[in-house]
Amino acid sequence: MDSCSPSFFRRDTVTVARALLGARLVRDPENTPRRVGRIVETEAYTQDDPAFHGWNLYDEETGTVRREGRAGDLFAESGRGYVYLIYGMHWLLNVVTEPEGTGGAVLVRAVAPVEGTETMRARRGASHRDVNLTNGPGKLSEAFDVDDAFHGEMLTGSPLYLVKGEIDADETIATSSRIGLSRGVDRPWRFFIEGHPYVSPATPSDQTQ
Repeated sequence: MDSCSPSFFRRDTVTVARALLGARLVRDPENTPRRVGRIVETEAYTQDDPAFHGWNLYDEETGTVRREGRAGDLFAESGRGYVYLIYGMHWLLNVVTEPEGTGGAVLVRAVAPVEGTETMRARRGASHRDVNLTNGPGKLSEAFDVDDAFHGEMLTGSPLYLVKGEIDADETIATSSRIGLSRGVDRPWRFFIEGHPYVSPATPSDQTQ
């Protein structure tokens, strides 16, 4: 599989978030069966977005950026991983977008297993139904063995990378407010394949206010 190049991610973040639907997430480590998932849900985050982790690092008046701390990596070279922990237990996988110096990232929220389902099940627990293996960002990171080791790493080659794909002719891209936010809830930057069983079951933030 030919992975996406950095130039694929060096574009407008919302454009990349839509373009990743139908793409493949590939985990191809040594001595472990390969895992492949088809991306069915993403979210976009930009430097002028109050929900963006690096929002306070960007000064809109001067156009300058303070490259400080972990969130400073959101302004790094496109195609790098931005991985963070929520609730002290779930790693979430993002890929940095936009030209270097401009902040942006796409969260991979859900994938449908294509290859290596048994390995995913071993990671997640045999009691899980297949549809629950990867239908959420924390779930897919556990299934694909994604953790802090991939923060700052290029996601353009083994052992973790993305491959271009497309949605099928009978599939429709839908949008909504993003999930789990208290700020930026008015931005319809969650993209998903409508009706797909592996889309996460969470409620959009503008419906929980």
